[in-house]
Amino acid sequence: MAPSLDDCSSLFNFVVRDGNGVKGMVDLGLSTVPKPYVQPPKERIDKRMATRHEGAPIDLSRLDGPDHDEVVKGIVMAAETLGFFQLVNHGVPVDLLESLKDAAHDFFGQPSEKKAVYRKEVSPSPLVKYGTSFVPEKEKALEWKDYISMIYTNDAEALQQWPKECREVALEYLKTSMTMVRRLLEILMGNLGVELDDTKIDGLIGMKMVNMNFYPTCPDPDLTVGVGRHSDMGTLTILLQDGIGGLYVKVAEEIANIGKKGEWVEIPPVPGALVINIGDALQVLSNGKYKSAEHRVRTTSTKSRVSVPIFTSPRPSEKIAPLPQVVEKDGMACYREVIFGDYMRNFFGNVHDGKKSLEFAQI
Repeated sequence: MAPSLDDCSSLFNFVVRDGNGVKGMVDLGLSTVPKPYVQPPKERIDKRMATRHEGAPIDLSRLDGPDHDEVVKGIVMAAETLGFFQLVNHGVPVDLLESLKDAAHDFFGQPSEKKAVYRKEVSPSPLVKYGTSFVPEKEKALEWKDYISMIYTNDAEALQQWPKECREVALEYLKTSMTMVRRLLEILMGNLGVELDDTKIDGLIGMKMVNMNFYPTCPDPDLTVGVGRHSDMGTLTILLQDGIGGLYVKVAEEIANIGKKGEWVEIPPVPGALVINIGDALQVLSNGKYKSAEHRVRTTSTKSRVSVPIFTSPRPSEKIAPLPQVVEKDGMACYREVIFGDYMRNFFGNVHDGKKSLEFAQI
């Protein structure tokens, strides 16, 4: 039964509890933004107040030639400043990326009842969760986003348990991205004086998850957010954007040619590129040398948007703390040792609020 758009409780049950999502609400026909989605003014994204990041993406294929050192320098500098950069010639086939976007539209284009079977309370697999917003039960204003989240354990379980509309292409995306992720980690950890072997790599990215995010068209993007201000909890995030755009990153400290402290910078979509961002775990491990990027997503009124992130992070049982090589150089640790599973519980137990999640590990 369709809810009353003016009855917040009825709308919440329809969107969240019954699994219709924002898309189900939009499909009812909306001319205005329902009250539960209207953000307080300080959380709204004013496009006019943001600058566009016009820097060229980093060409990863140049790592293997005479420009090796220049590419390494670019990756390290981006990790130390904005915490975000774009890569081309990353080794993931561009036609696979196009198929991935199509698969996301296929999944979210299904009737609500087909998606709702993966709601956390009823999902047939502990590896798959369909939901909306971030922590809707705790949020003062909801985020204009639906998502499907797929945890990776092994190929067989992914092909058996992930949704059939997207499992093969999502698994291929994950597997073909790992060479790139490994190279990036070798560069970033090498810069900290740490040599990586398979055990250390597993310690950094032993948990992997592919999400597909769907941002339906919104009658008034100025009042809403697709995703609120946050940093990612893990090591590295690999993000496929579609051509619509809407990703904004906060400048932590003034960066020449990019922005002043506190400004928001739009990361425009680049055909064939992947966006990389630093997560909280890598900020902790580097003792703050690398910056997890605070970012958010604006909605759009013209066309539904999809994005497909891969989240890599330590396993929940891993302990994370600033690396001894870095602490020795810095003279003190800025973060305490935490079990990553405890960090995760804190992260998923609170609403998006900038980089507040990092306070859990701060000394």
